[in-house]
Amino acid sequence: MRAADQNTAGKVSVVRVDRRTGKLVRTVAALPEPAAVKPAARTAHVPAHIGELVQQSARAHSIDPLLVDSVIQVESNYNPYAVSMKGAEGLMQLMPSTSRMMGVSNSFDPGQNIEAGVKYLKYLQDLYKDDRLALAAYNAGPAAVEKYKWVPPYPETQNYVNQVGKRYQEARQNAGEKVQTEPAATATMVDAQADPTEEKHPKLEQFVDENGRLHLKTTREPAAR
Repeated sequence: MRAADQNTAGKVSVVRVDRRTGKLVRTVAALPEPAAVKPAARTAHVPAHIGELVQQSARAHSIDPLLVDSVIQVESNYNPYAVSMKGAEGLMQLMPSTSRMMGVSNSFDPGQNIEAGVKYLKYLQDLYKDDRLALAAYNAGPAAVEKYKWVPPYPETQNYVNQVGKRYQEARQNAGEKVQTEPAATATMVDAQADPTEEKHPKLEQFVDENGRLHLKTTREPAAR
């Protein structure tokens, strides 16, 4: 048996029983230097099959896979079984209504979730022609963006746009891309609180078909004469 007590001089005193004599023996030794602690990784490890699904869906819908990765990082940190307080599900945090709209039968299936999330994000990109507004609509819904004609003044949504934009910019820089040459897709996307432009976006309309599936379409106002 043995016991130890540490003093303030960076040494440790150990008391043990000498097996040969049966007496207590005290020894003093210097403490070892503490090992250096490595900083924690900033992003989650991306499973290979998830990365392949992102690449496939991104190519199919002509969207940057680095943007999709950034969205997944912020939405679920690559947890395919994540469920938010509001009921959003899976890797890309699809709301049940969005899942139904996109024909998803299982939001926790990575393939279905990513395919639907990428397709929906691409639709929003095409609708608003601005990644900031597309991300804002992905988070808060198209109705909120239509209401404010810009990133809604919701702290959650503004933080979401900033966080995704920051990760996207860092990912592109790490990939060796010159992000400053494309401000609309990168650096300015982080500025979610910039003044809205005068450009009017197409109106978003919804309709339900005979099978009960929700569809989205856009209509443009006629130009003023």
